[in-house]
Amino acid sequence: MKTTLSLFCCSLSLLFCFYLPRGSLSAGVDRCKLPPRGWNSYDSFCWTISEDDFLKSAKVVAKYLKSHGYEYVVLDYLWYRRLVPGAYTDSLGFDVIDQWGRMVPAPDRWPSAKSGSGFAEVAKEVHSLGLKFGIHVMRGLSRQAFDANTPILDINTGRAYEESGREWRAQDIGIKERSCAWMPHGFMSVNTSLPAGRAFLSSLYHQYAEWGVDFIKHDCVFGDDFNLEEITYVSGLLKKFDRPILYSLSPGTSVTPTMAKELKGLANMYRVTGDDWDSWGDVASHFDVARDFAKAEMVPGEGLLGSSWPDLDMLPLGWLTDAGANQGPHRQCNLTLDEQRTQMTLWSMARSPLMFGGDVRQIDETTYKLITNPTLLEINDYSSNNMEFPYVTGKILGPARNHLMRRSKISMLKRVNNHHTRVVGVTSCKDPNANGWSVESLGQYHEQICWRKEDEQLNREPLCLYKRKPLLASSEHVLYGQDNRRLFTSDNGVKSCLDASPRHKLTSSEWKKKQPSFSTCRGDANQMWKLSSNATLRSSYSGLCARVKQVKANDVRTSGVRSWIATGRQGEIYVAFFNLNVEKTLISAKLSDMAKVLPGRNLEVWSGQRYEAVADSLEMVVDKHGCALFTLNCS
Repeated sequence: MKTTLSLFCCSLSLLFCFYLPRGSLSAGVDRCKLPPRGWNSYDSFCWTISEDDFLKSAKVVAKYLKSHGYEYVVLDYLWYRRLVPGAYTDSLGFDVIDQWGRMVPAPDRWPSAKSGSGFAEVAKEVHSLGLKFGIHVMRGLSRQAFDANTPILDINTGRAYEESGREWRAQDIGIKERSCAWMPHGFMSVNTSLPAGRAFLSSLYHQYAEWGVDFIKHDCVFGDDFNLEEITYVSGLLKKFDRPILYSLSPGTSVTPTMAKELKGLANMYRVTGDDWDSWGDVASHFDVARDFAKAEMVPGEGLLGSSWPDLDMLPLGWLTDAGANQGPHRQCNLTLDEQRTQMTLWSMARSPLMFGGDVRQIDETTYKLITNPTLLEINDYSSNNMEFPYVTGKILGPARNHLMRRSKISMLKRVNNHHTRVVGVTSCKDPNANGWSVESLGQYHEQICWRKEDEQLNREPLCLYKRKPLLASSEHVLYGQDNRRLFTSDNGVKSCLDASPRHKLTSSEWKKKQPSFSTCRGDANQMWKLSSNATLRSSYSGLCARVKQVKANDVRTSGVRSWIATGRQGEIYVAFFNLNVEKTLISAKLSDMAKVLPGRNLEVWSGQRYEAVADSLEMVVDKHGCALFTLNCS
């Protein structure tokens, strides 16, 4: 078999790069079966966007991006918060709620909602542009509604919900000790085992459907704050509506394929990372998680009324704001052009949903061409067999020019030092890697809980946590049980307790810290743990379990070389090289190794389009943090 070779290089300086011709991606395409694609307001506006700015953005999306498959315009969080002095991301008392405790658009920012129609007028305008309208919602019940103890709407009667001869209210269903970890003054879980709790959720999502919402981004129910009960109930509600509403879950801190498999048939996209921002560390940290979900054959998976997709988070490109800021777009993306191309290429090869986060009103030509690149969108839409390709080598062309760093089945380059360290995190209690804890006595009155997995093989002392008496009031002891304790470690005499969940959304760079799940010992519920009989350490707050991951202390997480491979719908083969090093690197891959991951394909390359002939391999010098994408067409 002979193979012609076309090449897309992530560098404008390489003049021989070209693309395969493609028709319009929007023509005749059923996008319900493809990774969702659109624009989200968070990266450029935080929570401060107004109706005027949102609709202007939607018009730009319709004019310039819709033909490339970008069909959703999604309004991110706190659209119900008044933009006044004192209001910020976790403030209390600035939200607009109706008489039933449901969030409604703040009229100072959304004037069309003053009539009580919610987002109906905004959705109508978005639909007139040929787009679909999405909103961000939080878990359960707002703290503001809980404090006001608002009645619950019965959608069947249009009156307050009654059961057992009484009217039910917010404080009957809200679980205050299960507040959202990164917005504790904002929202809490509701008790879905109570009919009144389910009635409240029904009133929320029927209202969203009445407004004309097509996309729900449900936050603080996944990852460290996994709430399968609420997800399951909401998914069931959405399934019953007379039109499809895409269901997206967030955030994704500590998510593993094991946890995500519990979502089978429930959602359409789910975050698998913490918030991604415009830093190289954030981009580089996505390689491992993308690899893990592809290896678990979850790209795609079974979703709500269709497919589900692991979501690597939004694309923070172009004109942006800052995380948690109380202002709109004010700065350019911090990623270099090569880093932006690397991010877009990885997202496409991993078939992640593509949600552009920059200010579309000020989109520059370079950013526009990147997010509408026809080859990358073709891969994102239609490729298959997407996986990390581990058989690549990298040779740095700098001070270490003559040092060839070889790769086998491990996808991150390692330094020589094999010293290990351990990172404590959280995962689903069904994860088989979570059952490694045991109790050990420290004497007559003291105990410690230790993780012993892998330690004996590595001939080292186990990682142990000391038990600490509960700090809660005596009435709360009964709620959590006498077996629940706080667990702490001591570093230079300073005690830090193990958290079930962070107090804010973690960026990927924060997870690189040695012990990301430890913080100041406090009196709240998310530091309560119980050792179960199956050797798992379960959080009473989130229902997640602690586990210890073994990592190399000297692993260079933001350096090395990586590669991905996929097949196209017309039989072509896509191979992407990624240079995570800070110097130019010669990256190579043997064609015979590609046959190992693509059975039945006998690949042989001959020269074409100025590409230097090679007998049995692909090679390319790739710039710092850059990438190269090959398209092999069999003839």
